[in-house]
Amino acid sequence: MQYDDPERGEAVAERAREFLDEVVLPKERALAGGATASAGTIADLRKRAREYDVYAPQLSAEHGGLGLSFREALPVFEVAGRSLLGPTAMRMDAPDEGNMHLLELAGDDLQKEQYLDPLVAGEMRSAFAMTEPRPGGGSDPKMVRSRAEADGDDWVIDAHKWWTTQGVEADLFIVLARTDWDAHPYEGCSLFLVPAEAPGVEVVRNIPHLGSHPSGKSHAEVRFDGVRVPDEHRLGEEGEGFSIAQQRLGPARLTHCLRYSGLAERALDIATAYLSDREAFDSALSEKQAQRFALVDAATRLHAVRATVRHAADRIEAGEQARIEVSMAKTFAANTVQDAVDTALQACGGSGIGKDLPLSDFYEAVRPFRIVDGADEVHKRVVARHLFEDPPLEELEPLPTFQLREDR
Repeated sequence: MQYDDPERGEAVAERAREFLDEVVLPKERALAGGATASAGTIADLRKRAREYDVYAPQLSAEHGGLGLSFREALPVFEVAGRSLLGPTAMRMDAPDEGNMHLLELAGDDLQKEQYLDPLVAGEMRSAFAMTEPRPGGGSDPKMVRSRAEADGDDWVIDAHKWWTTQGVEADLFIVLARTDWDAHPYEGCSLFLVPAEAPGVEVVRNIPHLGSHPSGKSHAEVRFDGVRVPDEHRLGEEGEGFSIAQQRLGPARLTHCLRYSGLAERALDIATAYLSDREAFDSALSEKQAQRFALVDAATRLHAVRATVRHAADRIEAGEQARIEVSMAKTFAANTVQDAVDTALQACGGSGIGKDLPLSDFYEAVRPFRIVDGADEVHKRVVARHLFEDPPLEELEPLPTFQLREDR
C-alpha cells in the first residue's frame, strides 16, 4: 500500500530492505534462541550498512548520517524494525537514536563534537536517565526528585534512576534533574550530560525484565551520588529540561511505533509462509478460513497504524507538538503490534513458541511497548482530556515550547 512517503525516503527504505534480507536476517538466524550478538558482529553489520548506504539515515550529513527529514525517515524505521538487529545495524536503535536527535537539536558545537559525533560513529553508547523508582516520577514525571545544585561553575547531581535503557553499557548519561524547586517541575528541571566514568556514578544493576535483545541492551538502576559536572555539560538552558525532552519523546514514540510495526509485519510474513506450507485436516492450513481471517484482521490494523503514525508525523514536521495524535498513535500501535505478533505465534502452533522461529523473541519484545514510552493508561488520559474538553494541558501542566538559540 502507498502512504505518500517522500521519494527520497522510499529509495532508502528499498535499499534498507535489501540490506535486511541479504545481510541482517542471515545474522539473526545464526543467533536463534535469543542469543546476544557480539560487538564484532554489530561492528561488521554497521560496516555493511554503510556499504549499502543506509547507515544513520535520520541524522544530518554533517554528523555522519544521510540527512533524511523526520518524515522521509519513517519508512526506513519500519523496514529496519523487521529484525530486532536491524535498527542497531543501521544506527536507528533506541535509546541512542533519540539521544542523538536530542544532541543534534539542543547541543552546542563542543557537545556535538564530544558526544554526538562519536555516538553516530558507533564509538559510544548513551542512556536517557529520566524515570525514577518510587516515590519519584514514573508515569508522572512531575514527581521527579533528582536534584542538581549549582556550585560555582559546576553542578552537583544527586539522583536515583531506573529502567534506564542501555544504562549498563552506556558511556554517556543524559540526566534529568530539578534545578529550581520553587518552579513547576516542567519549568524547574534541566538536562545534564554525565560521562559514565564520572566519580559518583554507580550502575547498581541490570533490572531483570521481560524479553531480551540481540544487541544485549540493559534496563539499569543507576545512582548519581554527588556527581560533579561543569556547566558546559548542561544541555540547553537552565529550566528547559522538560521542554527539550519533549522534542525527543514525541518523535521517538513514533519511530518506536514503526520499528515495532515492521517487526509485526515480518511476524505475519512468517505465519503466512508457515500456514501455506503446513498441511493438516486434509488441506493446507492457509485454506482454513479462521486462520486466513485472523491474519487479515492483523494486517488491516497494521495498515491503520502506519497511517496514524504518518498523520502524527506530518503534524510534528509542520511545527506542532501533536500530543493528541502522538498519544493516539502510540497506544494504538502498541496494542496492535502485540496482537499481530500473538496472532502469528498462535498460527504457527508449537513452532511459534519454539526458538527455531523468531516469533517467541518478537512476542517478548513487543509486550513492554505498552508500558515504555508512556503506558497505555497515560496516553489514553491525554486523549480523554481532549475528548471530554477538560482544561487544556497547558493550563494544568505548563510545558513551554523549546526554542533553539541562534548560536545552535
